[in-house]
Amino acid sequence: MYNDEEEDNTIYKVVLNQEKQYSIWPDGKKNAFGWEDEGTLGTKQECLAHVGRIWTDMRPLSLQKSMANLEE
Repeated sequence: MYNDEEEDNTIYKVVLNQEKQYSIWPDGKKNAFGWEDEGTLGTKQECLAHVGRIWTDMRPLSLQKSMANLEE
């Protein structure tokens, strides 16, 4: 881990699970079970900014579907 005073030169990737939840993971490290590569690589800041732009509904996919069914 890096503290705020050290430069983090790690390349990260954006990962996604079946519930359409996003996270970042060091590139080159095996993904945790249930997580797949989303396709974005970059610095920690770049990956977090990307996630912030695309993950606008924080609810898990199963909850989104359940709530959509209630509205019908």
